[in-house]
Amino acid sequence: MRLVDSHAHLQSERLLRDVDLVVGAARLAGVERILVPGWDLASTESALALCERFPWLDAAAGVHPHDAASIDAESWIRIVDLAVDPRIVAIGETGLDSERLFSPWDAQLSNLRRNLALSAATGKPAIVHCRSAAGKRDAQDVLLGELRRADAPPPLIHSFSGPVDYGERLIALGATISFSGLVFRPGEESSAEVARLVPPDQVLVETDSPFLSPPGAPRKRNEPEWVRVTADWLADVRGEDRAALGDRLVATYDRIIGRP
Repeated sequence: MRLVDSHAHLQSERLLRDVDLVVGAARLAGVERILVPGWDLASTESALALCERFPWLDAAAGVHPHDAASIDAESWIRIVDLAVDPRIVAIGETGLDSERLFSPWDAQLSNLRRNLALSAATGKPAIVHCRSAAGKRDAQDVLLGELRRADAPPPLIHSFSGPVDYGERLIALGATISFSGLVFRPGEESSAEVARLVPPDQVLVETDSPFLSPPGAPRKRNEPEWVRVTADWLADVRGEDRAALGDRLVATYDRIIGRP
């Protein structure tokens, strides 16, 4: 089965020390595309450095909601400059997170808006993280409003989580929905229903390496090779042939990021 990993932080400390082995294992597992998102300036620069070492990787430039309050003006200007680099295929990861308020809400909202504006200016899709406080949907509802108002390409929703109607509204906006190992956790049962609803050309899979390990993967050391577990889950819940799904995952990835 052909595979993609639409979100892997290969530049994280847990993976960077032996990234050659990590990338090699992914290749052996059938992974043909890996997107390495930044979460601040240093991680964006590190993602670009990995693209130099492994030209088949892709990178994204942006600021995560956890870092919204700590990024300074000079660093943001540098990210804007890097965003036009052809190796940068998306903007992010950005988004909103009221589950863990590592940055104040106002800073997160401002950060999301400038990342979406950068997406609009570059024509590159935003990679969007969204988590609401336990038992709530505050971040999802605010995000939907921001996406409707942004004159930007349809976003890539990273590691989908949320109620079914939230997924339906994202699909209507043309968003691509990416599923991760999060789908295997208790409380995420709605992801299976959303996965059945997503049009074939709007669905992707990811690992969020080194986080969100699926069953069988090391708990604190997820790697791109383990995306195969989530891809198998997706094929099962959608009732699709694995080979056909693999071909479509690669085609969707290439279309979303404009890869020739």
